Parts: sequence; C-alpha cells; structure tokens
Amino acid sequence: MWTQIVGKIRLSLAPLQNHWWNCALYVNTRGLTTSPIPYNGRTFEIQFNFKDHRLEVRTSDGDDRAFPLAPKSVADFYHELFAMLHAAGIDVKINPKPQEVPDPIPLDRDETHAAYDPEYTNRLWRILVSTDNVFKEFRARFIGKVSPVHFWWGSFDHAVTRFSGRPAPPREVTDKWTQEAYSHEVISHGFWPGGSGVNGPAFYAYMAPEPAGYGARPPLPSGSTYLDQMHEFLLMYDDVRRAKSPRAEILEFAQNTYAAGADLAGWDRSALER
Repeated sequence: MWTQIVGKIRLSLAPLQNHWWNCALYVNTRGLTTSPIPYNGRTFEIQFNFKDHRLEVRTSDGDDRAFPLAPKSVADFYHELFAMLHAAGIDVKINPKPQEVPDPIPLDRDETHAAYDPEYTNRLWRILVSTDNVFKEFRARFIGKVSPVHFWWGSFDHAVTRFSGRPAPPREVTDKWTQEAYSHEVISHGFWPGGSGVNGPAFYAYMAPEPAGYGARPPLPSGSTYLDQMHEFLLMYDDVRRAKSPRAEILEFAQNTYAAGADLAGWDRSALER
C-alpha cells in the first residue's frame, strides 16, 4: 500500500506515456525509486531505501528529507509523506483508492494494514536487484519496441514487456487502464511475490492476445508450468534458487516462452531481435 501511494504521486504529475509507463517504479542501489518527477520548474524524487529503511524525498534544488520505514498504518504513512512533500513546497493530490486489491480501503484512512518487516523487505529488494539485472540482459536482445524493466505497484510485480509492433484486437473491457495497457500485441515477463492461488514467488510469462496452442508449445526449465486459469507460464522462485545457474534458468524460461509465442503469433522476429 505504501508503494501505491508513492506510485500514484508519480502518476499524478508525470506526463502520460504509452501503456502507463509513467507511473511505474524502478529498482536501484537502495530500493525502489520514482525517478525524477517534474513539478513547477523543479524535479523531485521519492525513494524507498530498503538498505537503511527510510522513505526519502530529494529535490533538484537541494532539499533532502526523510522519515523512517517502520511498522505504521497506511494512513499514517500517507499523511507523513504528504506533510513532508508540503514542507518541501510540493502539493499534489491522488486518488486514495488502492488499485488491483480486493476490498480496498482508502489509503488515507487505512488503519488496518500496519506491518513492516525490515529483514524481509530487504530480502525482497535483493531479489528485485538480481532479477532486474537478468531482465535487462534479456531486454537488450530485442531491438523492437520494449518497455523499461520496471516495478508495477498495483500488481506488485517487476516486469519487462516486448511488443510485436502491431495493434491488438479491441478488448472487451471498458476501463481505460486496461485499454491503454494492452492496446498493442505484447509478451510480458516478470517476477511476482505470489498470491491469488499461486503458493510462493514466481517468474511468469504471458501473451496478450494469446495465440492458440501457446500453453503447450515451449520447452521449459524443470519446475515450469502453465496455468490455464491465469493464461500464464510460471517458474517458481525456489526452483530458480536451486538451479546451478539461476541467471541461465531465468533467461531460458524467458527466451523459450517468448520464441514460442512470437512464432505462433507470426511476429517478424528477424526485424525485432538483435
């Protein structure tokens, strides 16, 4: 919920980019960052420092502020952050309704969720750092349109997405978020801590739209599976940890799920790959 608050601040102020790339967060050497956000002739950055466990705000004119990351309610975090931004001369409004969660409690009134575990937060960040490096290596093999490697605070996953270059068929949805996100043919790879029926963290791959036969097509590393109800391939994180080369395991999973899908969907691979 804390990352949703920070992500929504970036969404409110950063210029709209295709597929909502302007709202994601990025892994860095301390945790997660917004990257520079424009504001009234200045820029500022909000960073989750998961090394020293602080929430940090820095501005381009030299204003540095922070408060500790420790067990506190979502509402307390919300009000503390907005007070700190106001003190730095930054006033912004966000939609306080959380995204992509069941039974959402407005962020500025959520006194229910108040946990923060420094050890496991740091562990998650270290996983994200390692994953970020591998995904950037995978991303570099593609010369077509491809997203940054970025962290989505709604679904809480770290992802990179390749595009065929063709518009996707219209989706039977009315929300503008999904329409913008999937306006073109994609294959997406990511890391996700789990939930919604997935028992544990996993790497995933999916295509939108998904070509017929995709779930049965690619040869995959041991431990991989295709979930029909999710239309996604999964490679469990614990299996990757036990692999002789976790990097090679992730790259094989990503390359094989990409190649099978791109072939089935008729992507022009010779023009898209390095």
